[in-house]
Amino acid sequence: MTELAITHIGGPTTLIEIGGWQLLTDPTFDPPGGLYRFGWGTSSRKLTGPAIAAVDLPPIDAVLISHDGHGDNLDPAGRRLLPTAATVLTTVSGARRLGGNARGLAPWATATLAAPGRPTVQITATPGRHGPPLSRAIVGDVIGFDVRWPGGSVWISGDTVLYDGLHEVAKRLDIDVAVIHMGGVRFPISGPIRYTMLARDAVELCELVRPRVVIPVHYEGWKHFQQPREAIEREFATAPAATRDGLRWLTPGERTAL
Repeated sequence: MTELAITHIGGPTTLIEIGGWQLLTDPTFDPPGGLYRFGWGTSSRKLTGPAIAAVDLPPIDAVLISHDGHGDNLDPAGRRLLPTAATVLTTVSGARRLGGNARGLAPWATATLAAPGRPTVQITATPGRHGPPLSRAIVGDVIGFDVRWPGGSVWISGDTVLYDGLHEVAKRLDIDVAVIHMGGVRFPISGPIRYTMLARDAVELCELVRPRVVIPVHYEGWKHFQQPREAIEREFATAPAATRDGLRWLTPGERTAL
């Protein structure tokens, strides 16, 4: 059986190990304290640093970037490590901006990792919407990633709200482990508008995709994350049994076999 292990590094950043493959998601490795501007009058401060330094990572086969325009998903230190990876997968527009070894994937496009002695891994971009309807012109494109190999799968939602595109994910994919970006992101300038899922949205999503394991990420470490672990736990505590029992918290920096 192919071993799957995930290490939560902080924010949206995880190291995913699949039968010898090393995949890194949304790399953020800057120290805490910096102020990051996201455009249109929005900004946020980083509150905690990564649980693992970039220099301590193993050689990375693929970096999966849900979107390149926001510092809480790709910061300067994260950008500096991209040339060291074998490949970088992101949105089509993001690949044009990043250049180098970046490859753009439109929703439902695929890329394949293959090497002797390792399982073949298929990575499919899944749709996302980083805010309310018509927000794409402001916040840009975003994708998630379905990572699949013989006998297993991991789906990373990316920064997205719950909308019809995720219902399509539920229809198309049989998901084993779901890594869901939460945090209920919002900014004072845009009032109550949310740019990522609240815990109640994640519960509804899990009822649709029915993963065996649910791993929250993107809920801590930044000022603009509005819903911490305690709020997520309260929401999942009242969820149906299969969803409630599937919730799995990863200790930052600790490798967890799944």
